[in-house]
Amino acid sequence: QRAVVVLRGRNGAAGRVRAVLAAAEPQPPRRPRSVEEDAVAALRPKLPSKSDAAIELEWRGDLTDEELFDLVVSHEGAPEHGWWDRIRPHSLGWVTARRPDGLLVGFANVAWDGGDHAFLLDPKVRGDLQGRGLGTRIVRYAAERAKDAGCTWLHVDFEDALRPFYFD
Repeated sequence: QRAVVVLRGRNGAAGRVRAVLAAAEPQPPRRPRSVEEDAVAALRPKLPSKSDAAIELEWRGDLTDEELFDLVVSHEGAPEHGWWDRIRPHSLGWVTARRPDGLLVGFANVAWDGGDHAFLLDPKVRGDLQGRGLGTRIVRYAAERAKDAGCTWLHVDFEDALRPFYFD
């Protein structure tokens, strides 16, 4: 799947970005859901805890390859040593999300074409914090920073199971 968020326009970017990224509020089912629909619904955020509010987002914050490796491990991804060091030079910027103790709990990379197209890549949230809206905060923050940098388009590719995150 592919989504393109227009970061400017007659109706205002914020409205369009919210429409694409607002998967923060679970909706009651209109009819009994299938097993597949239940699995997708599980991706929707639960109410955040008070400690979630203390998570700080930063644009182009300090980040080591080892921290990103550990974040990927935390949600049973396929980490690769050296990945961040190799990718960073191609980035417009990135979002780091950290607990007050400094632990990296979320990340998203924003690559670009050097002009007005940005590409949201590799959004990640620590496994034990998924489903609380942190991913939505990270993606929204990345979209705002891309717009601030002069980008008018934000592209994202995703697996079908994540469609509700980007569109509902």
